[in-house]
Amino acid sequence: MKPNCLIIDDMHTSIISMLEASGIQTDYEPQISREAILERIKNYEGIIVRSKIKIDHEFLNKASNLKYIARAGAGKDNIDTELAEKMGITILNAPEGNRDAVAEHVIGMILNLINKISSSDKEVRNNIWKREANRGKELSNLTVGIIGFGNTGRAVAKRITCFGCKVLANDIREVQNPEPGVINSGLQDFFDQADIVSIHIPLDSHNRSFINKDFFSKFKKPIWFINSARGEVVNTHDLVQELNSGKVLGAGLDVLENEKLESLTEDQRNDFEALCAMPNVILTPHVAGWTHESYKKISEVLGLKIDQFYKSINNQNSIF
Repeated sequence: MKPNCLIIDDMHTSIISMLEASGIQTDYEPQISREAILERIKNYEGIIVRSKIKIDHEFLNKASNLKYIARAGAGKDNIDTELAEKMGITILNAPEGNRDAVAEHVIGMILNLINKISSSDKEVRNNIWKREANRGKELSNLTVGIIGFGNTGRAVAKRITCFGCKVLANDIREVQNPEPGVINSGLQDFFDQADIVSIHIPLDSHNRSFINKDFFSKFKKPIWFINSARGEVVNTHDLVQELNSGKVLGAGLDVLENEKLESLTEDQRNDFEALCAMPNVILTPHVAGWTHESYKKISEVLGLKIDQFYKSINNQNSIF
């Protein structure tokens, strides 16, 4: 029987031709409902998902023939990876597809913040001409700390070292072969030296609200803060307080704890409105990794990984 795959989110159509060239029957149904997915998933060996649904206990219990879940992006926090792996289901993702997009977005946010570009633009549009108040900083004189040194963290480091600044890298695993000019560092080095901190860690049960009041209090200098990873790794209320106190000089946030703005609690709404009112905060709608180019590259990366997945199975079978 021919292997098959259900695509439930919008994807660049290049993945369909890639999968079919690998002998995989592909059903592309980005408008399909969760109810229909749950009804039909038992018929598929693979599924490709972006963020449409949670791959949770209910889903996995119905996925009796599933061999792999392919996440169109870097994060896997919408997948119950622990249960899936217990069931022998392989998890594939595509951080290689959007790492360049995220890295460029991060560099843009950093340059914007330290040179007060967005805030001064708004002032000039309102006939306010303040040169001294909008004097910027040169990145070459600052120390940038990157927390999380996987695909995206490395892509940021590769670009930011070109500015001549000092770059510190920290990861839960020992940083192997860092980019030239990047220093493998413990968090204490960040607290002692960093002027800018950029977060590139996946969300899991261990790091929710990892960035909080206690975290910010350990820095010797006020910092600029960038988050293009997941909003839930940051305690937003604490960040607002640190921005108010001046411990955080400015923030570039592509992600929020709750990105469904229509469903914010009263406390979340208060924090969100506080962020919106601050001229030293840049907010973007989770688009750092969402460029025209990454849209295609993510599909191509997943297409190759699914092809390799079946080749590895066939190679194992040929041994016996």
